Amino acid sequence: MKIRPFQVEEWMNAYETGARYNIAETCVDSVSLDELFELTGEDKTKFWQDFGAKRLTYGYIEGNPSFKAGVCRLYRTIGPEEVIPTHGASGANHHVFYSLLEPGDRVISIMPTYQQLYSIPESYGAQVSALHLAEENGYLPDLAALKRLAVPGTRMICINNPNNPTGALMSRDMLLDIVEIARSVDAYVLCDEVYRHLTQRDEWCESIADLYEKGISVSSMSKVFSLAGLRLGWIATHDAGVIRACLSHRDYNLVSCGLFDEALADIALRHSDRLLDRNRALVRGNLAILDRWVRSEPHVHYHKPQAGTTALVYYDFDLPSYAFCERMYRESGAFVTPGDCFEEPYSMRIGYAGDTQELEDGLAAMSAFFKALDREGCALR
Repeated sequence: MKIRPFQVEEWMNAYETGARYNIAETCVDSVSLDELFELTGEDKTKFWQDFGAKRLTYGYIEGNPSFKAGVCRLYRTIGPEEVIPTHGASGANHHVFYSLLEPGDRVISIMPTYQQLYSIPESYGAQVSALHLAEENGYLPDLAALKRLAVPGTRMICINNPNNPTGALMSRDMLLDIVEIARSVDAYVLCDEVYRHLTQRDEWCESIADLYEKGISVSSMSKVFSLAGLRLGWIATHDAGVIRACLSHRDYNLVSCGLFDEALADIALRHSDRLLDRNRALVRGNLAILDRWVRSEPHVHYHKPQAGTTALVYYDFDLPSYAFCERMYRESGAFVTPGDCFEEPYSMRIGYAGDTQELEDGLAAMSAFFKALDREGCALR
């Protein structure tokens, strides 16, 4: 099977470890195990004693019931039998495509988004049509364009809400409009929801799984709950046929998730309100810092994110984004992701949900880099 290089992951793999100011990271500032127990108030000693006595079997093949119950509390209508644990959200996305798509299937995917949502279907031989999101529309889907693309026989529509890299957030009404378009051609809607609940306002963030009988929600413990090291995600859907197909294919490539991962995720989800309070405060405070920086910098502009942890920021220097970001990394220590990883030239994705001081220092380093480009007379577009 041939597949296009995963541009954003290859970039992160190459540079992340040595970054001085990592403002490319997309998780909310990760927590240690000690911090997890402190935040949740759980008895750490008792947990280690209980887990230390467990036999390391495959565990619950279809998922720890307590963990799945915690996942269900993140939705309005999903039951435990409608949740399938996976190896992260990336494993969930891949598993949905692996279980449901065949060569020749028609798939629509928004762009820009996480590359899995179009490159994996393409690698399976699907006919992928791109629905391009425009800055002038706030990076929200053009519903008329989507309706034109959703011809009879369309198998799946792939969306991402909140959006990576732009931070755009679709409303309930917009999601319901997408549902009606999908329903008219009997298509699934796969929604990558790994940033769901990280909103800038106190509001419920809708899930496609609650709104559509053929809606498939994918998420994980990584971004919203700051526990990427658990490598634990899930698929949630009311569609019994999808559940059967995914469980059948899961026997071939996963069998079960880790006992330890699910036990720790269970603790986090039992106290999801505490983790969400911490992480919402962090993304809201840090976005305010990023927004002030953007407004103060004459060389950049963006459409302010409404949710999530990332922003797509455009610059006016006449340098391709890979060259721009690599040079900035080497000369200033500021590490961001080139917009060309998302097929958005002359831009960069900034992750603003990490350590606040690191964000401030990274933005200051970027400003110094811009001044150096001005001094050398770098051409502008």
